[in-house]
Amino acid sequence: MEEFAALSGVSRPTLSKYFNDPNSVRQSTRSKIEMALERHDYRPNIFAINQNRKMTKNIGIVVPFLADPFFAEIARVIERRCIDAGFWPILFSSHGEQKLENEILNSLRSLKPAGVLLAPLGRGSDHSTVEQFCRDVPTVLFDSNIEGLGAAFVGSDNFQSVPLMVEYLCRTGEPPCLLETQPVNPNANKRRNAYKQAMEQRGLEPHIVRLDGSDWNFEDIGYDGGLRVIRNQKLPTNTVLCSNDRLAIGFMSACLEMGIRVGRSSECSLRVAGHDDHPFAKFTCPPLTTIAQDYAAISERSVETLFLLVEGGLSGTRSETLFEGKLVMRASA
Repeated sequence: MEEFAALSGVSRPTLSKYFNDPNSVRQSTRSKIEMALERHDYRPNIFAINQNRKMTKNIGIVVPFLADPFFAEIARVIERRCIDAGFWPILFSSHGEQKLENEILNSLRSLKPAGVLLAPLGRGSDHSTVEQFCRDVPTVLFDSNIEGLGAAFVGSDNFQSVPLMVEYLCRTGEPPCLLETQPVNPNANKRRNAYKQAMEQRGLEPHIVRLDGSDWNFEDIGYDGGLRVIRNQKLPTNTVLCSNDRLAIGFMSACLEMGIRVGRSSECSLRVAGHDDHPFAKFTCPPLTTIAQDYAAISERSVETLFLLVEGGLSGTRSETLFEGKLVMRASA
């Protein structure tokens, strides 16, 4: 910065003002600086600048699996909101690995972020590491809740959405069994408990079919596990509620291979429903009946809550915001 100040003929404090906010200096000075920037191809070291700031403009975003369209869409909206507010979002994916999630959190510390939006692995997280990080860095959790950690949590109300689907399936046909995998985050456990509760409230016996697999490759698990379940005749009902849409997509592919026709017409032998309203859910064959999470609301509220936290506008009490899901009726059930 000192060298560039000498070359451009502008004082270092004025340069600092410019790099913090170009509109804070006079137009003539700004033109002089920008001509010098172009001539000398100078770029300030943003990490060095952040070390000198009381609060940086960095916002960390951490998701468990960026290849999942749900997290990709939420991350896209969050990134845009951060940029529009003058912050610089830095996106990480932990790829479902506890070790990588820990490394990401440690790396974020060195960047001195103004705040972090964290969708933790949940069940697979190192709780002590996440807890220490949330104490040191302003953090809002979204999608996957770890009770008591972070200043706030924003997500979906599984105990509203799953009973909504159970009620619909019971009203329109045979009561559903629940098809799930080994839970990878708290949402899976909550959906199972919500399903059991909804069935028992109707005086019905819950039937849970668990497929082998405990990673984020839900389509593969749904397909491979679905083939085994169908071949071994392990489905207790002709209505299947999958714990998420990606699992349902794999399961319906298995049904197709086994010659089982899925749908709600009289020619079909099996109904299938999911949860999340995956971007591809309306393009499956048949289109998937599901519960739509409010992607936009979760994204917007997460960012708004973090900005309040960064600005000191939140009370000391941890808040939780849950958004209701909406039933999306399509041809699969």
